[in-house]
Amino acid sequence: MNPRPIAIVLAVGAFAVGAAPLGHPSARRQQNPPVFSTHSELVVLHVTVREKNGSFVPDLPQASFSVAEDSQPQTIQLFDKQDAPVTVGLLIDSSGSMRPSRARVIAAATTFAETSNPEDEMFALAFNDTVTPVLSSDDPFTSSPDALRAAMTSAISAIGRTALYDAIAAGLSYVSKGSHERKVLVVVSDGGDNASTATFDGILRRAQASNTVIYTVALTDQFDTDANPRRLKAIADASGGEAFTPADISHVEEVLRRVAKDIRNSYTLGYVSTNEVRDGRFRRVRVIAKSPEGRTLVVRTRQGYISDPR
Repeated sequence: MNPRPIAIVLAVGAFAVGAAPLGHPSARRQQNPPVFSTHSELVVLHVTVREKNGSFVPDLPQASFSVAEDSQPQTIQLFDKQDAPVTVGLLIDSSGSMRPSRARVIAAATTFAETSNPEDEMFALAFNDTVTPVLSSDDPFTSSPDALRAAMTSAISAIGRTALYDAIAAGLSYVSKGSHERKVLVVVSDGGDNASTATFDGILRRAQASNTVIYTVALTDQFDTDANPRRLKAIADASGGEAFTPADISHVEEVLRRVAKDIRNSYTLGYVSTNEVRDGRFRRVRVIAKSPEGRTLVVRTRQGYISDPR
């Protein structure tokens, strides 16, 4: 990943940290952000913490967390637990296999938007043989669930083949243009791909190197020989997101509502790696969280990151 100067990093990966220009949107929105005067490379992790019963654990202090990189303890230098707005993209499969699910998926995506932080900036991409933004280039993001629903209804046709990997590549590029520091993609598809120029291995590496958390929702049926939910799960795991495989299309709305709540209940941790060798290799990261009473909690974050070669 390429370092870039910002006032507070709320993304996953290694970045150079400095002050943002006063007119920059992120500088205007943040209230009392932590400011770093150096240009150290900060590794930033989005972390979700739950009890064993699945309920979120809010309001943990920084002292509840510990981080190790390649088994070496690291010192946490950035900690945030606010429900900060995000830039979020919905990648909706618009191929022929989705025709029976089209209306429910659009309704579920609208529910996701309604459950999200009202200050989120959202976009959607529809993909079949090609990848198509559903919003106009004049207004590439929206905070309106109604506007998003209308655009998806017009753009999602449910015909043709499936360019899933091209869609994820386009989504990673599109989301980087957003003004919020936290970036999220939500992919709704059966996991099959029969039209992309991008490859699974290439997309997996991009997910590992990206600042973006990816959630996937696999919609499959027993007669779809192209479906591949395992690949969707691999992409989600690589980014620190989560993969869902609803038993039935009627459960998609519930799943997307859960994803929206998950995004709003994340912690952000940052550290400067003690490993000064920047060789482009994968660095494995482990985060442990304990309750104030000392109970070990269930943590989800990315498995690691790819260090920037120098």
